[in-house]
Amino acid sequence: MSLATNEDFQGVASIPTGLRTVQLKAPYLIYFGDVRDKGHAKTGLGLIQWRREHCAGQLRGQGCQVDGGLPDMTISQAVAAGVGSIVIGVASEGGTIPKAWINDLAQAARAGLNVVSGMHVRLADFPEIQLAARASGARLLDIRTPPRSIPVGTGEKRSGRRLLTVGTDCAVGKKYTALALEREMRARGMDADFRATGQTGIMIAGTGIPLDCVVSDFLSGAAELLSPAASPDHWDVIEGQGSLSHPSFAGVSLGLLHGAQPDALVLCHDPSRDYLLGAGAGRKFPVLPVSESIEQCLTFARRVNPEARFVGVAINTSALPDDDKAALVDRYERETGLPVVDPIKDGTARIIDRLLGE
Repeated sequence: MSLATNEDFQGVASIPTGLRTVQLKAPYLIYFGDVRDKGHAKTGLGLIQWRREHCAGQLRGQGCQVDGGLPDMTISQAVAAGVGSIVIGVASEGGTIPKAWINDLAQAARAGLNVVSGMHVRLADFPEIQLAARASGARLLDIRTPPRSIPVGTGEKRSGRRLLTVGTDCAVGKKYTALALEREMRARGMDADFRATGQTGIMIAGTGIPLDCVVSDFLSGAAELLSPAASPDHWDVIEGQGSLSHPSFAGVSLGLLHGAQPDALVLCHDPSRDYLLGAGAGRKFPVLPVSESIEQCLTFARRVNPEARFVGVAINTSALPDDDKAALVDRYERETGLPVVDPIKDGTARIIDRLLGE
């Protein structure tokens, strides 16, 4: 994967020293393969939500049950439409590329489309894709590529301010919430930057560190690198990962929580979900109550920042009737004493009001 370095972006103060940047060739064809649920299609759906102007179409295979609302296209139709990249829009468990996808991706590369992957495996590990790209001159871009030199975390206090989104589970809106918070902050004239920690966020922002592929000893150091010392009034809005209560992915959540040293936190929650996503092969793990998740996060956040506090709860109410949503918001606000919003439907103004003490 060929990535520009920070030196190629002189004068762009919002990119911390040491981070790499990624530039995708637009427009994109979002590849959903045979994905069956929106939770695992979060990469494609995230790009469509936040970079809709760059998304020309979608390619869905047999058995796919996700529709991103884009025109369905074949590879030849995408080429005719001037598409520059095919982006794997699925975040599969374990970050693998199923065999059933290889032919489609190789065909795209053979047609000259850059192939963009946020998986843990490398595109060049698949001979069919590599040979197709070599023949056409297409690029293979693996987004989950962390910086080569990451320091061990120190826990030392840094200047500037930080807000971290955390979750009761995976795929509950931590990225969406962070982006919506940054947008509201900037609309108010605040000095704020979104800091991406996952493959989709990096594709959206153009820079970041994929925390879930950093060696565990360096996770907190990577978070410190991602959000370095800044001016006193600057806010880094940091995309959370995983969940402290998830038996599979709690490690990255804790490393990020320690390294981010958040001044403020926002809990993200999907009220329609009773059990953790992708946990257990025969055993179901219940999602913790909102109030319990808040206390759990504060315990570890205050280890590195005694002043850490929650300023809001973000919920996904897309599947709820308005009457049910109103009752749910009222219930959570009574339980937590915090403003509760759907960041896409309601915006995040009430959370920023709480952050600023209004």
